[in-house]
Amino acid sequence: MDLYKAIQTLYEEKQRLDKLIQSLEQLQERGEAVPRPGTQKKRGRKRMSPSERQEVSERMKKYWAARRREPVAAPRAEMAMAATAEFRG
Repeated sequence: MDLYKAIQTLYEEKQRLDKLIQSLEQLQERGEAVPRPGTQKKRGRKRMSPSERQEVSERMKKYWAARRREPVAAPRAEMAMAATAEFRG
């Protein structure tokens, strides 16, 4: 590509960008532009009301009470040792 053609291509791209910038500025002046970053409401963690917090508390108390009533299984380490002892025979 010769130098003249490269310069001509760049001028064409510059004209295209100038038109694009001009149209965006017009949108901004009319107030139709996309909101600026940081102005949109950010999504966050939902806050619980005191009544919701109380409901969760009661539900978890029931859950853990039921878990305490269940029979306790043998710990995994003991089960692993028993399995290797059987394997070694």
